[in-house]
Amino acid sequence: MKRAFAAVAAMLFAGSALAFHCPADMKKIDEALAKNPKLSEAQMKDVKKFRADGEALHKAGKHQDSVDTLAKAMKILAVK
Repeated sequence: MKRAFAAVAAMLFAGSALAFHCPADMKKIDEALAKNPKLSEAQMKDVKKFRADGEALHKAGKHQDSVDTLAKAMKILAVK
């Protein structure tokens, strides 16, 4: 019983941790975009799409998908 409780608690905590990670990633992307990075038109289009999709996934509660999508934008922007 204790193991089951611990497993459920760990899953809930992981979900919450990812939920807080998404806004931090979105903020990093927004800050990088505010600096007018030198990207091609296609790269800028991809970054904006990944940023928007990541926010939509976050709002839908799909935090791992959001983090993964936002990571694509961060990679293009060379943000860590």
